[in-house]
Amino acid sequence: MNSPRFTAESSSHGMVERDFTVGEVPGVLWSPSSGADRAPLVLMGHGGGAHKKHPAMTGRARQLVTGCGFHVAVIDAPGHGDRPRSAQDEQAVAALREAQETGEPEGPIVVPYNARLAELAVPEWQATLDALQELPEIGAGGPVGYVGIAMGTAIGVPLVAAEPRITAAVFGMMWPDALFEQAGRITVPIEFGMQWDNERIPREGSLALFDAFASKEKSLHANAGKHFAFPRFEADSAARFLVRHLGGAVTALV
Repeated sequence: MNSPRFTAESSSHGMVERDFTVGEVPGVLWSPSSGADRAPLVLMGHGGGAHKKHPAMTGRARQLVTGCGFHVAVIDAPGHGDRPRSAQDEQAVAALREAQETGEPEGPIVVPYNARLAELAVPEWQATLDALQELPEIGAGGPVGYVGIAMGTAIGVPLVAAEPRITAAVFGMMWPDALFEQAGRITVPIEFGMQWDNERIPREGSLALFDAFASKEKSLHANAGKHFAFPRFEADSAARFLVRHLGGAVTALV
């Protein structure tokens, strides 16, 4: 087990940003700039076509770090960010763009593509968690949560099902087809978000995936609107959810 290899560091607005690699996988770790006390770690999965420092990731990280006192880590998924695309990645992207242009359903393309990415990404995430827990400010045995919407759910559900160190998770906005079996093995507290009028993911699919989680404590957040209208206030709710289950306190919502 090795600590992450840090390659760059910067600090602003109460948050330290450190780029790292674990093996060949690039990631970023955001931490509070004050103090070296141990704090919960939140792993975040980015969306399809995005990357570890996408504005959605940096915005959530700032909220969780400066508002809750957490450490937050994101790695680039296979074929995303600073990682090269394979021929399979290129084929899937081309097929998805064609479906979007012609109005064909996206699920038959996205579901198997994300399932393949999850097979690759889950062991990468586990190795990253091993490495981050070597850091004294995180440590082994500390609370770990997960947040991932859309493709972050497609990777996150198999990850949480396989990883007992993750004790609370926020999911949402993903086709259920490849996730039912893993969802049935998840018993930790879950918060799940969906768009009631989603034009991409059928309402019935989102409800079926929520129902599949074996968690005794799970909350469904259904908001009016289409896929890309997922409200920003859900990030506030996710922060409060993680504080309840990982510890800490919400001191600010930004």
